[in-house]
Amino acid sequence: MASAQLPDAASFERTQKVVERMNQMASKMDGVESWVTVAGYSLLDGTMASNAATTWIILDPWEERTSPALSQKAMLDKLWSTFGRIKEARIQAFAPPPIAGLGTSGGFALELQDKSNLGFSALQQMAREISRDAGAQSGLENVYSTFRANVPQYFVKLNRTKAEKMGVPLSNIFNTMQAYLGSAYVNDFSKFGRNFQVNIQAEGRFRATVEDISGLEVRNLKGEMLPLSTLVQVNRVFGPQIISRYNMYPAASISGEPAPGYSSGQAMQLMESLMEKKLPQGMGFEWTGMSFQQKLAGSSMIIIFALAVVFVYLVLCAQYESWKTSFGVILAVPLALLGTVVALMIRHLDVNIYTQIGIVLLIALACKNAILIIEFARDASLEGKNPLDAALEAAKLRFRPILMTSFAFILGVFPLVIASGAGAASRQALGTAVFGGMIAATFLSLVFVPCFYVLLNRK
Repeated sequence: MASAQLPDAASFERTQKVVERMNQMASKMDGVESWVTVAGYSLLDGTMASNAATTWIILDPWEERTSPALSQKAMLDKLWSTFGRIKEARIQAFAPPPIAGLGTSGGFALELQDKSNLGFSALQQMAREISRDAGAQSGLENVYSTFRANVPQYFVKLNRTKAEKMGVPLSNIFNTMQAYLGSAYVNDFSKFGRNFQVNIQAEGRFRATVEDISGLEVRNLKGEMLPLSTLVQVNRVFGPQIISRYNMYPAASISGEPAPGYSSGQAMQLMESLMEKKLPQGMGFEWTGMSFQQKLAGSSMIIIFALAVVFVYLVLCAQYESWKTSFGVILAVPLALLGTVVALMIRHLDVNIYTQIGIVLLIALACKNAILIIEFARDASLEGKNPLDAALEAAKLRFRPILMTSFAFILGVFPLVIASGAGAASRQALGTAVFGGMIAATFLSLVFVPCFYVLLNRK
């Protein structure tokens, strides 16, 4: 998707010219199947605006985009550079949200709130400062805010006292301006087996300038027509183009993305740290969209991981009828996590939901290798051998089975590490986490698990 923003109060005609150039550029880009452009609609603000436009770009099917230069990330970079040649507007390209309906784009989104009525100018200034400072962070990129508080506008001031004296109901004035300057719904009628709406609206040439308001007339209670210019006064003012509220407070939206190698959670932590340093008294912020759901979930992954370790430990305790022996098996789990961390760092991957699933899977896989050693060491100890000799004998006996079973799984997971195609990022994240964890668990468990057994069973 791409969003175009022209200067404040730009006309719809200027926006259409920018849209035509965007359409021409999109038609010449490789990897683009089709696109839909709506002039006058701001996707980031979710409102109609004469100086905004939104383009939904549909890429070619994945099997046709075999070149790395046609991947989603590469296409987004190409859209940024291509549309950036249009100097008449600020055009931003971004991926759609992971879940349709939660947010307008990928990345994070928050609402900056004015809780003490500091004013729209102060809200705009703070939103700009936060966007600028966040853009200087190495873990954040494409941080922006579309809120503007000094947009040129016309303010129609109604002399209510004079209107009452002249017998003109206020509703007549408002309805007249609505019908002529905008549009007004009248009724419905049926024809050809279908229902149609009737809306009235003045032609464009009769409502193109401010002076056209003076030419309107309104009816008083006596049925007489009075010029609207005797009751209203039009002044030039500055104000926000869109007044949005979040949880009842005036708010400005701020969006951005984590830089490559950073997770969305890390990006949110950087934004929270920046907010704590920058926000003055009387202002606050709240997460929205997918960021709100992620923040709401909180540290649930830590709880799930802890519960998985506890359940495995309790099952082992029931099997071996020993707290110490089972604890020696569980100590192999951190060894696998070390391999996962190193693998993710080498490939510059973040910790996402697929990585977390791989970590939970590693709990069982790491314990499997440890069980092969602990089981034989325990049997040797029951035969009368001391813990050291029992551990050494178990490590020698189970060396080949551990390598065979582990490498069978590692080689089976390797295609996920080098996966390509649609959805390859999820497979790479899961495969890298399990691949690195299993390599570490295989080799380190052969060294450390016997040591754990000796330490836990020493008299």
